[in-house]
Amino acid sequence: MGAPRRSKPRRKGITRRQFLIRAGAGAAAITALPMLPGCGRSESVVGSDLTENPFKHSVASGDPMVDRVILWTRITAPVNAPVPVNYIVTSDPELKHVVSSGLTQATAEHDYTVKVDATGLQPFTTYYYQFSVGPFTSPIGRTRTLPTGSPERLRFGVVVCASYAHGLFNAYRRVAERADLDFVLHLGDYIYEYSSGEDGHEVYGDFRAYEPAHEILTLQDYRTRHAQYKRDVDLQELHRQHPMINIWDDHEFADNAYKDGAVNHGEKGFDEGAWSVRVANALKAYYEWMPTREPHDKANPQRDNRSLKFGDLAELILLEERVGARDKQLAGNVPPELVTELLPPLATLLPITPFTQSGAYTDPKRTMLGDDGEAWLIDRLRTSGSQWKLLGQGVMFAQLKVVGLPNALGASIYLNSDQWDGYAPARDRIFNALKGDATNSKIDNVVVLTGDIHCSWGCDLTPDPNNPLDAAGGYNSINGNGSLAVEYVCTSVTSPGLDALAPIQDVLRVSNPHIKYVDLAKKGYMVMDVTPERVLGEWWYIDTISAPSNTQSFGTAFQVAPGSNHLVAASQSTPKDNAPPLAG
Repeated sequence: MGAPRRSKPRRKGITRRQFLIRAGAGAAAITALPMLPGCGRSESVVGSDLTENPFKHSVASGDPMVDRVILWTRITAPVNAPVPVNYIVTSDPELKHVVSSGLTQATAEHDYTVKVDATGLQPFTTYYYQFSVGPFTSPIGRTRTLPTGSPERLRFGVVVCASYAHGLFNAYRRVAERADLDFVLHLGDYIYEYSSGEDGHEVYGDFRAYEPAHEILTLQDYRTRHAQYKRDVDLQELHRQHPMINIWDDHEFADNAYKDGAVNHGEKGFDEGAWSVRVANALKAYYEWMPTREPHDKANPQRDNRSLKFGDLAELILLEERVGARDKQLAGNVPPELVTELLPPLATLLPITPFTQSGAYTDPKRTMLGDDGEAWLIDRLRTSGSQWKLLGQGVMFAQLKVVGLPNALGASIYLNSDQWDGYAPARDRIFNALKGDATNSKIDNVVVLTGDIHCSWGCDLTPDPNNPLDAAGGYNSINGNGSLAVEYVCTSVTSPGLDALAPIQDVLRVSNPHIKYVDLAKKGYMVMDVTPERVLGEWWYIDTISAPSNTQSFGTAFQVAPGSNHLVAASQSTPKDNAPPLAG
């Protein structure tokens, strides 16, 4: 679905001499610089060549493991040669107790971005880090590794859908301030590809202008757009304080992307070249500018399904649902006159395309994940070994109907073919895996975490939510019988919600008894709190995206108990005690 604030890079922290001494490098490291491959003194830039701090995009960390984490920064300097970059990792925010250090380089091949896999770390431990070039130091970053064994608690933030052109990233700042989070999960639409308007392409928001001003297509375009986002001070603070685990959605490429194209690629009268070239450009910039690990399959970087284990408490399974295998979204099959007559608010909600589960929608060959992706997901769910299986993915899994009837009647009207409703046979295969069979046990404790739709939803997940006879494969909305999993859908950071559906919100609740909570307009984020006794999700909202603000409010909370697979209302969770201090 479809007035910048800037900060000057800081020159605080240790001196270059202190940095080298603490890193155990000293003069030896300086002497060794010419010996680095591609980094000879005649070919490289040394710190004395720079006249201003090159860390204009701050720092970031991500994809943590039990003993390592990716550290990221970018060197911005008027040079066209490799730049040697030092890094240091410490156990304290004052950078006194060094646990890891090293020397790397920024090169034009990777747009002068730097990614270091800092190793030798301890599980479930907070660390602080800093980069250095000559006398210049980056802002200090803070990160954290994954746990082993049986952790008592996991707590993390969830963010999604940040349209730069629609407003300020106040939600990112509020998440950054939460010192007790173990990480932040970003579920896609980290950037948007749209134009600022001068080239005739679709304009999506006008609060802040994009760089470049045109819709992005080339490698340099995608790099420039990522660079603009990384200069936003609120996003910088989020990255500086927490490691990020991320998976893309469509706008990292183009609107409503699928394996062979997108709405914003060759379908609106523009000649935008080969889709494969655009995807390759977007992916190269993404892996350069995001603190994420490179894919294991270098030949297929678009296939980014992966999982992270948090001891035996939880496993986070990340699903790539756009450019790896997804079939093209189908057009709506409900006659326009029926939409206009019965559902007038929908007539203005393009690209929402009402449809029924008939014709091509029932084709079992249509896929979101591909055969390999579905098999991988089901295998991860069956063999996880962790109590909670958390699915981080892009588009809403629960049914969203404006006319809700039992499956046997086949006359329900669905709202959005871009979400799993448009791929119902593929979703049914996942439901069947959750149910179990003669060979495989039932899979409990699956919690789906979702973005994309720009508003908040809390749902039970069941194959036939409008059939009240749970004994006959239906769903009891009172006690949750018949629910196989639950879903928390995070609202957007700035991207516009479904405010226009407000006139039929009561209809939505009646037609979707499995939806326990919905807010169609507010912007913000989620906090997830995981213990052996429950998974609890909270929706938090900020008051405005049109001006800097530190005001936020608690929306509501729902939780799921082990084996229940059913959401119930809950109280706000208590922050962790003795959280490690934020980076100064």
